[in-house]
Parts: sequence; structure tokens; C-alpha cells
Amino acid sequence: MYLEYYGLKEPPFEMTPNPRFLFFSAKHREAFNHLLYGIRERKGFVQLTGEVGAGKTTVCRAMLEALGDSWASALIFNPPPDPDLLVKAVANEFGLAAAELGVLETRAKLNEFLIEQAAAGRDAVLIIDEAQNLTNHQLEHIRLLSNLETDDRKLLQIVLMGQPELRARLADPILRQLRQRITVRFHLAPLTRAELWPYIEHRLVVSGATGTFYFTAGALWRIYNYSRGIPRLVNAVCDKCLLAGYVEQRYGIDFRLVGRAVRELEGRINV
Repeated sequence: MYLEYYGLKEPPFEMTPNPRFLFFSAKHREAFNHLLYGIRERKGFVQLTGEVGAGKTTVCRAMLEALGDSWASALIFNPPPDPDLLVKAVANEFGLAAAELGVLETRAKLNEFLIEQAAAGRDAVLIIDEAQNLTNHQLEHIRLLSNLETDDRKLLQIVLMGQPELRARLADPILRQLRQRITVRFHLAPLTRAELWPYIEHRLVVSGATGTFYFTAGALWRIYNYSRGIPRLVNAVCDKCLLAGYVEQRYGIDFRLVGRAVRELEGRINV
């Protein structure tokens, strides 16, 4: 609705994890480099944690783009509760037909696929999101998947991605075998106050902004106080700000407009 008014080619604050919009804050760059290092060096397991909306999925998608076509990838965003179904979901994400197979047959087929990939010069990476919700039984199945290997290399690199609670889950003594295999860990922190405007500006530029509108210092202060630097919340409030600015036919996003945007997000528009 507001794109033409602000001279934008596409919405700048969409919630989808589009790597084109990834802003490399110091922490996001570090997370990206940790992922690439752990996977390219075949460390087996990589752990990435962060608050909801911190940008973990976007970083992972950017990492997959950086890996290129020499890697086969599988992304599990909502792991099924049954461990056997989880293994089948992994096989399905790699493009294998496993619906009618038992768990042992599925694992054997997956192993065969990974060996074929290795013979063709390709590696494989599995990314599991919301890993803090996995049961110990599910995590044990994932650990067993990491045992798929040849004499000289691991056939599958695994990224466990989740909220901060994942760190507590993996501290359980029952999971010590899995924990000992995680050699690369990183916690993705929110944006700092100094990074807020560069983040917003980056997304606006990617969307085609030409500098015909602006955010005041007061607006940025209020956006940060509301979002606490969580990119998803920044996106949500900035999208509402642009809509409010369009409704009022204003090019400047100020403290008051941010307040209106926050009230709309919180369902308090008439308060």
C-alpha cells in the first residue's frame, strides 16, 4: 500500500527470512562465519541459539547460499514429535521416498544417498530448527545420524538451531554423548542500539529507497526501546510506521508515529 508513496520496489520489512535482506551486524557476521567454519571443516555438529526473531533462520539461509551447489541440504523447521517420523522427514527433505519404509530401512537409504553424494564430490548438511523442543529420544536419533560416515569423513553435518533453552537442554547429563560432539557453538545476540539505524537503512536500500523519507532520532529511540534490538520486532514496528506515515501523508517517521505503530501492534489503537 505504501510502496509507491515512498518510492519502494518491494516491502522492506517482510517477516520471511530472505538472505538478500540479511544485515551483517557484528554478531550476525560472527554467527555466519561460525556456521560456515563448522560445516566446511566437517565438525559434525554445530549449535546456533538466539532469541525468537533474532535472525537465526536468515543467517542459515545465507550460509546455504554461500555453500553453493556442492552441498545437498535438508531443513527441518518443525520437527515431528515421533523420532521415527523425524528420520523420515530428514530423508524426505533430501528428496528420498521413505513414506513406506521402516526407520532402519530409512536410515540405510539415507546412508546410501550420502555415500553417493560423497562419491560425486558433494557434501550434505542437515539444519534442524526449534531444536529446544526435541525430546531426548529424538536427539539420540539425530546423534545416530551423525554416525553415518566413511573411513575418513563424516557424511552428514548437522546444525541444531533453537532458542536459548536449547543450551539448557543439551546440558542434561543424559545427552553428554551428543553434547561432546558439538564443537562449534554460537549464541546470536540482538542488535545493539548503534546497529538499529544501519539495519533499517540496509533493508530500505535493498527495497529501492532513494532517501526521500527518514526516521527521526526520537523514532529510532522508541523503536529500539520497544524491540530491544530483536530484528523481527524491528521489522514489525517499522512496517507499521511506514503504513502510519502513508495514512497521514508524512515522509518523516517520528516519535509519535512509532507510538501509533506500537499501539496497533499491541492491539491498543484506541488507547
